[in-house]
Amino acid sequence: MKKRITYNFSLLVLMLTVIFACQEEDQTFGEIVEPSNLVVTATIVGQDASNPNGDGSGLVHFNATADNALSYKYNFGTSQLNAPSGSTSFTFSDLGVNTYTVAVVAYGTAGVSTTSTIEVEVLATYSPPADLLDALVGDGSKTWRIKSEKNGHFGLGPVGGTVAAEWYGAAPGEKSATGMYDDRFIFNEDGTFTHIVNSTNDDPATDTSGTIFGRDPLVNELGPHSETPNGADIENYPYQDYSETWVITAPGGVETINISNLGFIGYYTGGNHRYEIFARDIPNELTIRTTDGNSEFDWWFIITSEEEGASNELQTIYNTLAWSDEFDVDGAPNSANWTYDLGTGDNGWGNNELQTYTNSSENVIVEGGNLKITAKAENGSYTSTRIKSQNLFQFTYGRVEVRAKLPVAQGTWPAIWMLGSNFETVGWPNSGEIDIMEQTGQDKNTTLGTLHYPGMSGGNANGGSTTVPTSTSEFHNYTVEWTPDVIKIAVDNEVFHTVINSDALPFNDNFFFILNVAMGGSLGGDVDPAFTEDSMEIDYIRLYQ
Repeated sequence: MKKRITYNFSLLVLMLTVIFACQEEDQTFGEIVEPSNLVVTATIVGQDASNPNGDGSGLVHFNATADNALSYKYNFGTSQLNAPSGSTSFTFSDLGVNTYTVAVVAYGTAGVSTTSTIEVEVLATYSPPADLLDALVGDGSKTWRIKSEKNGHFGLGPVGGTVAAEWYGAAPGEKSATGMYDDRFIFNEDGTFTHIVNSTNDDPATDTSGTIFGRDPLVNELGPHSETPNGADIENYPYQDYSETWVITAPGGVETINISNLGFIGYYTGGNHRYEIFARDIPNELTIRTTDGNSEFDWWFIITSEEEGASNELQTIYNTLAWSDEFDVDGAPNSANWTYDLGTGDNGWGNNELQTYTNSSENVIVEGGNLKITAKAENGSYTSTRIKSQNLFQFTYGRVEVRAKLPVAQGTWPAIWMLGSNFETVGWPNSGEIDIMEQTGQDKNTTLGTLHYPGMSGGNANGGSTTVPTSTSEFHNYTVEWTPDVIKIAVDNEVFHTVINSDALPFNDNFFFILNVAMGGSLGGDVDPAFTEDSMEIDYIRLYQ
């Protein structure tokens, strides 16, 4: 099947008319030189002697060069892409082998241009799975938005990185004044993509006006504007509702949303307008990424089809109890499950902590069905306990649930966490660390969930937080769901932090448990001068696999 594309030169004629009409105003453009020797090449991904039309992904890399050219534009029929450098990629999605004629325009000074075409014969075999189409489209009324209430809902990282928002992730609500959060995105069943730029102004009648958020100067591709950049951002750029087309492809096996022309999601970054689906394990939620037009960053977004305030309930795949400690026998912790770290921070835990860890019943005891770890002030110093399952119980993957009540005193730093069993040989953070629950000494209404690993450790760790106002007065369930694909941290079954797992991360081998209450230090901060003692109580710790 032959698919021809014709480029419309009316814009060029209009531009030249304006140029000559303005000569009386003595405007100078310098020497106007039409680009020449325009050469366009195409590389079909997976093409070889056995696969002359490619590997079935439909992905083709294009490169254009011309003398005296300042920029380039590709016309693929249903989609047009600006390519300042002359290089771009496009995924053809019509099933089977099809021949496409692609028009390429090279622009010179004052808008003069030269056009050339190239034909490519491409095989596309990918058909998106029904569950993904259903997730995007639903019953036809599903509307998506940036999940502004979630940590890391918008961010950036290195091109090709595997950690969501590795270099920067926006805090909940951080970009509320930019024009992004009121946008809505609809993937219609007929293949059209609708972007509503202000979802709050359509009552009682439709108002297509609004504002969007974009990267300077890439957002200039949408047209001229008068907004002053805020750093490298253009905030509240006036724009109108619009429609484009969308299609799902899977180049290299990665499910990807392709939006035609200048359509985009969340924050305008230029580029190829392809959004790789990095995670879709949480119902009604997608983690997506795209590379900007400068090939400078990967931009990450978390989008959801639930209205703000909707539940983010943990959906577990582990339901068989594999190990537990119910703390139902009074006395010292069960020696078959727990051993101790003893001494001061000089022994290896550091962080400027003030306590000395002991195995004294004054600091740790099981009574009344609970484990109690108590930090005490003693003669100007502090004692506490840190118990661990190292060399007694360790595991890979599962759902860990710990029911606990936390200390209230300023300066206490309680933690429920896991450490890679190989840390003594590979060191930290190479071993990996999963903090199921930490709480600072100064904010007892907030719970932290954090992962430490190479490149993301210490104060630069990959973490999230959630509000738990009754953490010191009531028991709550602190949970991690750890799979080969994803690590989710939750409180009372509500997920508040998600990290995509991969072979590149140290979360695919045995870990062991640690329970402790530290005093002061990097998260404990200043201790209340009137502090005498306070405890973390744990009802049970359970592992499901």
